[in-house]
Parts: sequence; C-alpha cells; structure tokens
Amino acid sequence: MTKKERINEIIRILNEEYGTEYKIYLEHKNAWELLVATILSAQCTDARVNIVTKDLFVKYPDVYAFAKAKQSELEKDIFSTGFYKNKAKNIIACANQLIDEYGGEVPSDIDELTRLSGVGRKTANVIRGNIFNEPSIVVDTHVKRISNLLGLTKEQDPVKIEYDLMKILPKEQWILYNLQIIAHGRKICIARRPKCGECVLSNVCPGNKIKNKK
Repeated sequence: MTKKERINEIIRILNEEYGTEYKIYLEHKNAWELLVATILSAQCTDARVNIVTKDLFVKYPDVYAFAKAKQSELEKDIFSTGFYKNKAKNIIACANQLIDEYGGEVPSDIDELTRLSGVGRKTANVIRGNIFNEPSIVVDTHVKRISNLLGLTKEQDPVKIEYDLMKILPKEQWILYNLQIIAHGRKICIARRPKCGECVLSNVCPGNKIKNKK
C-alpha cells in the first residue's frame, strides 16, 4: 500500500467510524464564547470548561462585560480550569483588543486572531474552522500524538505538524480530521493505555503495538 493509499484508507475508516458531522465539544453560542472556552481549555478538559462556562457566560454575557471584569474576580470564576491567573489576564486583554480594534467582533483572519492576547494557532484554527467554516487543522495533544503514530508526520512542533497534515489531507477533511482524531484519542488511542486490539486503524497504523509485537 502506498502512502497515498494508506492516507485514503485512514480517511475512509475515520469517516465510517466517527461520521462526517461537524461537532465541537466546547459549548458556546457565538464566536466570542468559543474563543473564551478555547482559551480556558488549555491544559484542561472540555468537560470541566463546559461546567465553568455555564455560569461564566451568564455572569459575563458578552465581550464588553469581560472587558470590564476585575481580574481578581475572574480568576476566582475560572480557578478550576488551571493557570487561572494567565487565562484571566489574557481573556480581559483579548476582550479589550476586540473592542478597540474590531468593534467587539471576532475576526476570521489567522494573523489577526493570533495577534490577540492568549490566542495561538491552535485557538485561532478552532475559531476559523468552527465559526467561519475556514478549512483548518487544530493540533492538540491528540492530533500531535496520533498523527505521529499513524506516520503522517515525524514533527513534534505543532505548527510543523499542522503544515505537514495540510499537505497530505484534502481540505474538506481538515476540520473533520481534528474532531475524529480527538474522539479516537479519548475513546481508543489513549496515551497511557492505548486499546490497539480494539482500534479500527490498527491495520494502517505503524505505531500499533500489538501488530508490531508479532
């Protein structure tokens, strides 16, 4: 099987196993809420973020409310997400940037997004893909680890991984690949205890521990 054939088979299996519906796990009603939720999700589970934002978005209903928030109070509100001091500082700064430079609206351009406080390429691509339907690849821990196991990249730097995947995956698969690999990483290809024996990708995965033991 050539590399191209293997990539096509990986895509076919992922689509069959996890579907082709766009679904993001962070709960939100608009671009700003998704931006805040994604900032909070750094080193934190989506489930925990959703618990926190349920009350947070009631207390601070829009970007203007966040811009006026007291950092010490916001820190208490998001404490359980970890790294709360930096996250609170960045969220307030980001809100003020959006108001001052974009009239309170979240931009879609990758360079404009990454200029915002607390927003790297991962967060920017989450916004671009899920709000503006711009083809984008989000390299989180699951995508980084599993893409290496699948032999789709040898890089460890998230930006280099992003560009590697962009070269070999069709654009219409970029957002889906993110969602499918995250689901696969949570359900089957778990970092500390991968279930290689139950993995639908086992026959096309160079990192399959069971296959490689034979």
